[in-house]
Amino acid sequence: MSFSGKVAIVTGASSGIGAATAVKLAEAGANVVLVARNAEKLKNVSEKCNSFGDKHHVVKADVSVDADARRIIDETIKKFFKIDVLVNNAGIMRLAPVKGDEALAVYDEIMKINLRAVINLTRLASAHLIASRGSIVNISSVAGTKVINGMSAYCASKAALNHFSRGAALELAEHGVRVNVISPGPVATDIIENAGLKTEDINLEGVSIPLSRISSPEEVADLVMFLASDKAVGITGSNYVLDNGMALS
Repeated sequence: MSFSGKVAIVTGASSGIGAATAVKLAEAGANVVLVARNAEKLKNVSEKCNSFGDKHHVVKADVSVDADARRIIDETIKKFFKIDVLVNNAGIMRLAPVKGDEALAVYDEIMKINLRAVINLTRLASAHLIASRGSIVNISSVAGTKVINGMSAYCASKAALNHFSRGAALELAEHGVRVNVISPGPVATDIIENAGLKTEDINLEGVSIPLSRISSPEEVADLVMFLASDKAVGITGSNYVLDNGMALS
């Protein structure tokens, strides 16, 4: 798939799914805007993108901060003059037992990044995406439909993201803008480490993965590429599950 001449914003581009997506888009010829909070990790991804030509732009920003969100869009337009693809990948995972004293604070933190930031960036980018008849791909999780013990706030954020995405797809369809969701199961990324957790902290009791494997970030990135491309011209409002069968258990 060629993205030559296209401009794509990828949030959470410093590692995992976001980094893999940014590199694949750069390889396919896109002008990629790499967005994340970690400057050092962004630098590493930027160097990988350089292998395919210096056609990317790095924005160190926190998507949950309104001024930063506005700056992401403004810098993209200033640098590349348009937006064709928005990949809302940035997200956090936190444990938040409902009986815990920090449950509400953790809920607010999760919702601010996993949901509110997506709504805000979609709002800010919408006029530019309408002009290009572009597309949005939101990275959700099987946790949006499958409850994980101790992670009700995270699960709620992804369920809300799924429903918002369907609403945005319906609203933007008349302008030719497509909005789709990918819901991965376990993926080999550093999201658990970034949450200050260990794998054993996540209670997956009763959960099985029929294919007996976890996905790589590149697998998810391949699906992002398809949904963002003209090959998916008739697909909008859909939720693609990439979980090795986890949702079946």
